Amino acid sequence: MGVTAKKFGNLTSGEEITLYHLENKSGAYAEVMDYGAILVKLCVPDKDGELTDVVLGYDDVQQYEVNGCFFGAIIGRSGNRIAGARFSLYGQEYQLDKNENDNNLHSGPNGFEKKIWTVKNTDSDKNAITFSRISPDGENGFPGEFSVIVKYEFTEENELKIFYRGRSDAATVANMTNHSYFNLNGEGSGDVLDQEVCIHAKYFTPVKDSQSIPTGEYAPVAGTPMDFNVSKPIGRDIEADFEQLKFTGGYDHNYVTDNYAKGNVRSIAYCKESGIGMEVSSDCPGVQFYAGNFVKDEKGKNGHVYHERHGFCLETQVEPNAVNVEDFHSPILRPGEEYSSETVYRF
Repeated sequence: MGVTAKKFGNLTSGEEITLYHLENKSGAYAEVMDYGAILVKLCVPDKDGELTDVVLGYDDVQQYEVNGCFFGAIIGRSGNRIAGARFSLYGQEYQLDKNENDNNLHSGPNGFEKKIWTVKNTDSDKNAITFSRISPDGENGFPGEFSVIVKYEFTEENELKIFYRGRSDAATVANMTNHSYFNLNGEGSGDVLDQEVCIHAKYFTPVKDSQSIPTGEYAPVAGTPMDFNVSKPIGRDIEADFEQLKFTGGYDHNYVTDNYAKGNVRSIAYCKESGIGMEVSSDCPGVQFYAGNFVKDEKGKNGHVYHERHGFCLETQVEPNAVNVEDFHSPILRPGEEYSSETVYRF
C-alpha cells in the first residue's frame, strides 16, 4: 500500500531510472517511472479478482528510449499533429521538428517522453506521485520556458487520475495527454477487436488524407462507422468501406465530446472476457480514439509480441492541429495563465 520505489534499469547513457509503485488497499496498482513520467503497468482485478495488467509496454527501460509507439507516454508540450510542423503566435512563426511526413507528431522526436523528470513529491496516503520538469525556451521549437508538473494518483476506487499543471513565461502551446494503449483482457492477450467502446460524441474531426491532418470541420458521426454513441465492438466497423477509415488504416480520429466542461465521462470501454470495464472522464474537449493500427512486431512485456490492434488509446486533448485552426479549441497558453487539465481512468 502507498508508494514504493525500485531501480528499473539504466539508460544507454548510464543514467539510472527509478520505477514507482502506487498500490491501493485492495492490492491493485500502477507503476510509473521518472523517465518520461511513463505509465509502465496498470494492474486491476478482473471478474474473478485476478490482477490483470491492462496497458501495453516494455520490461526494459532501454526499449522505452526508442518506443516508437509511445507506450504509456506523457506527451508534451503538444499532443497529436501540427500541420507542416509550424504555427504562428502573435505574428511570430515557429518551426518545429518534422517527425511524421512533413508534420510534427506529439511534439517531435525528442518530446517529454524522452526526458528524465524530477520527483517533486510522493504521497503514500493518496498513492500519488508528482513529477516536474522545466522545458526550456525553444525546446523542440516551442517558445517560452514551460514549467510543468504531472501527478499520478491511484485511488482506493481503482481510478488512475492524471493531473497536468504548467506555466510559461511566453505564449506557447500546451496540450498534454497520456498515450497508454489499453487491452482490457490483459496486455499480450491478442487483439482488442471484440472489446467494446462507447464515446459520447456527436461529432468527430475528419482528416484530409493519410497524413491525418484534420480538414478543420466537425462532421456528424450519425449514420457512419464512426458512431460510438452506443457501445459496440471495436472491430465491428473498423474495416468498413469508408474513406476516413481507409485514410488511417482503422480508427485514429479525434472525437469532439459532449459537455466536456463538466469533466464528465467521455468514453466507456468493456471486455466481456475479463469482465473489466473502464470509464474515461476529463475536462478536455476531445478524445483521440486510436485502435493501434500501426503497431507491428513490438517485443513487449513478459515475452509478448504486440501487433496491430492489440491495444487501443483514448487520448484526451484538444483537436489535432488546433493551433492552426481558429474554429478549434485553443491550445494557446499565455504568460500569467496556468495550464490545468485532469483525466481519470476508472476501472
